[in-house]
Amino acid sequence: MARIPATVITGFLGAGKTSLIRHLLTHASGKRIALLINEFGDVGVDGEILKACGAPSCSQDDIIELANGCICCTVADDFLPAIEALLAREPKPDHIIVETSGLALPKPLVKAFAWPDVKAAVTVDGVVTVLDAAALAAGRIADDLAALEAQRAADETLDHESPIEELFEEQLGCADLVILNKMDLVSDQADALLAKLRPMIRPGAQILQAQGAAVDSAVVLGLEAAAEDDLDSRPSHHDDGHEHDHEDFETFIVELAPLASQDALEPLRAAIADLVARHPIYRIKGFAEVLGKPMRLTLQGVGPRLESYFDRPWQADETRATRLVVIGAHGLDQAAIAQGLRAAVLAQAAE
Repeated sequence: MARIPATVITGFLGAGKTSLIRHLLTHASGKRIALLINEFGDVGVDGEILKACGAPSCSQDDIIELANGCICCTVADDFLPAIEALLAREPKPDHIIVETSGLALPKPLVKAFAWPDVKAAVTVDGVVTVLDAAALAAGRIADDLAALEAQRAADETLDHESPIEELFEEQLGCADLVILNKMDLVSDQADALLAKLRPMIRPGAQILQAQGAAVDSAVVLGLEAAAEDDLDSRPSHHDDGHEHDHEDFETFIVELAPLASQDALEPLRAAIADLVARHPIYRIKGFAEVLGKPMRLTLQGVGPRLESYFDRPWQADETRATRLVVIGAHGLDQAAIAQGLRAAVLAQAAE
């Protein structure tokens, strides 16, 4: 029986992994795709976004969220049981997509696919790394390094607190395909970016330029790399099992009043920018109710920026609410942050 192909998608926070997965799901050409999503925090916001994609190939039953820590550090306890659960389902998926956090080492995850019970049924079709071209052009390997540190601190299971630059090398060194995303922002620097990246990737790996992570699914899901049989060509800084300590973080949830209109986002954006400047906040994300709107508004804040879009209609059996998860360094003044967010929403409602 043919083995089920699996694609491992890695990349730093904000590079466009979720956008890539949504694009793949909505252009799946009838394939039944299962997702394993590595998320952290009190609310699985990224998982909710993907569940709302609306594609026939994106059933909620085919999504498993691995929220117990960095996927490469919880392979035996988390990842392998999830794979076994997918394989026990009927009908079985045509393809499995594994989305890692930005801190995951790709190689240990690929190595797990070589375990006998898994290898008999699944093969790693390819490892795909998504990069933020705009950040690279600005001399950074990720758009918001502080947010990456928040991810690091958020994961109590993390046993490889590698320097961010080292993680970047790990992701490139294991990739079969590198997607240089957000090229529309730096199209004039394409040649320089490609020249910088090519010496850092594996022989035979390809680099694709993209906007909005819109890459042909036939390319991303048809690499046929059998990466689990090709581990030696994917060297890792952690082949010696070196481990590091981790830092403290904290995360809390703020319940807000409904937004009177989309115009309420402007004072909320201003409040977030002010709060980030005064407090060690790494990320804010969640959902909002906008009065008079049947759709749920998704909010994604990285640093002082707040992005928003309507992702799906509110369900008849769910409670409409505005709920944000705040992630930051240990010792956050939670009361002051919550007061600042609530005041911004209430002030707009009163106008």
